[in-house]
Amino acid sequence: MPRRAPRSRRSDCPISITLELLGDEWSLLVVRDLMFKGLRTFQEFANSGEGIASNVLAERLARLEAGGIVSRERDAEDRRRVLYRLTEKGIDLAPVMVEIVLWAARHERTGAPEATVAAMRHHREGFLAEIRQRWEATAGAQSPDSPLRPSPESS
Repeated sequence: MPRRAPRSRRSDCPISITLELLGDEWSLLVVRDLMFKGLRTFQEFANSGEGIASNVLAERLARLEAGGIVSRERDAEDRRRVLYRLTEKGIDLAPVMVEIVLWAARHERTGAPEATVAAMRHHREGFLAEIRQRWEATAGAQSPDSPLRPSPESS
């Protein structure tokens, strides 16, 4: 069911709407870190190696939360710490993220592990199912399983 826009939109074009939510150089990297690397805290995002400034990271997390892509909750073990998690809307970006990785790996030299790219390319549906299963398993969990790696049968 389509959601009502939280603020006025530039247009009703689906690409424009998506770019308003995700069209900067940091937002998809935060989604990547949540989806593929299993990161959950502000400090983990800040230390992910991309060099994002803390004020920019805070703004992107707030924007992603306002857009319904991520949710935040207090860590049950340390109430001072906030944990971020992809929402249903956020995890639905998995096929898009896989296609971005495949496109980049096809046209550019990347640091993406070859086995992961091969799993995405040759076992796409299984790879996406594994992402969704990991996401479902983290519901209410304090931390996700280890970062996503291709299963042995995917290689």
